[in-house]
Amino acid sequence: MNTSFKAALFDLDGVVFDTEPQYTVFWGGVCRKYHPEQPGLEQQIKGQTLTQIFQGHFAGMEAEQADIVESLNAFEAQMHFDYVEGFLPFIADLRAHGVKTAVVTSSNQPKMKSVYRSRPEFKSLFDAILTSEDFERSKPDPDCYLKAAQRFGLQSDECVVFEDSFNGLKSGRAAGMAVVGLSTTNAAELIVPLSDLVIAHYNDVDNEKISRLLGFSH
Repeated sequence: MNTSFKAALFDLDGVVFDTEPQYTVFWGGVCRKYHPEQPGLEQQIKGQTLTQIFQGHFAGMEAEQADIVESLNAFEAQMHFDYVEGFLPFIADLRAHGVKTAVVTSSNQPKMKSVYRSRPEFKSLFDAILTSEDFERSKPDPDCYLKAAQRFGLQSDECVVFEDSFNGLKSGRAAGMAVVGLSTTNAAELIVPLSDLVIAHYNDVDNEKISRLLGFSH
């Protein structure tokens, strides 16, 4: 592993913002409406992009897809974007140590406009923000994280990925990067096999501790 940790690449929902409980409520309603024969489907689709959800469970249902998109846009426009515990001090510490920071999310620009409206300071926290429009292939493909590394002119072993979903964790792994899993969406024991380190929040970590636990040296 490289001796320097130069970039932190963050997924958005469940990693920067504690939004997953809200999405579970939204998708729970959608799944009960359209797929009552599959109880708990909202848990299975966590971490999937809208395209993946539609392809897997709403194929050929164009009218229903349109209704879901309309409902989702309205829902996201009024969501609460609360930071995961300890995130703001953590990212401030990273930046103070010269670590580049990026959001790498499957969210689209309309969703991000809601974020910027709710959190005017958001853009100032990151050196780059990559959204679904920036990628050819969705997580678990490594495309998004490799593009983020390229944006900074860095190698994979100089980057650390912060993820909560199975697809996201697999994407970071496939990119050849160190992966920190957040147990905000899935139970810690379930994401351990896909993570180099698992944390519940950012309260007890800083740049030095993450570097040490992941085997980077200063």
